[in-house]
Amino acid sequence: MSLFGDILPIPKNEEKDQGKGGASLSPYLNFDPHYIPKMQPEFLYPDDSHMATTARRSNVALPIIGMSFMTGSGLGSMAGLYKGLRATTLAGQTGKVRRTQVVNYVMKHGTTTGCTLGIIASFYSCIALGVTWIRDKEDTTNTFIAAATTGMIYKSTAGLRSVGLGAAVGLTLAGVYTLVTDNDNIWSKAQYNRL
Repeated sequence: MSLFGDILPIPKNEEKDQGKGGASLSPYLNFDPHYIPKMQPEFLYPDDSHMATTARRSNVALPIIGMSFMTGSGLGSMAGLYKGLRATTLAGQTGKVRRTQVVNYVMKHGTTTGCTLGIIASFYSCIALGVTWIRDKEDTTNTFIAAATTGMIYKSTAGLRSVGLGAAVGLTLAGVYTLVTDNDNIWSKAQYNRL
């Protein structure tokens, strides 16, 4: 009998084969499981391949962009709430007008800050992915290069001094991030030696 009963009957010669080797056929899927290879690679790319380092960096890109946008939206909304309450109090607004103005402040500041941080995270992720692909290595140097370049690009329309300041801010943030997350840095070794 086939999986679908009378709708798709099994031909007579296949019924004979099932009678002989019925133990090897799956009763649920009506196929021989020996066609599926027993050993398959566990990972998509070997750990030391060029594509593995790029794949690791690209798997982190979207969560970084999303978290940056959500964090920026939250921080911008809180700043907008504070500014909205302050501005409406100084203007002497009350009732529905005040509520509408406060909501406008919250939405405007939340969206602006969220989009700004999301774009910065997009720049950083794309540059880090490109640097990882070019260097064919995954290390903290990629983080520093991507952060400095992102700061430079973000401030590129404001003049050379702002470009240098953007690069410095990017390097500082990359240094703080590396100190917090990297297990093989001076800070971690100092804490380990103290224990």
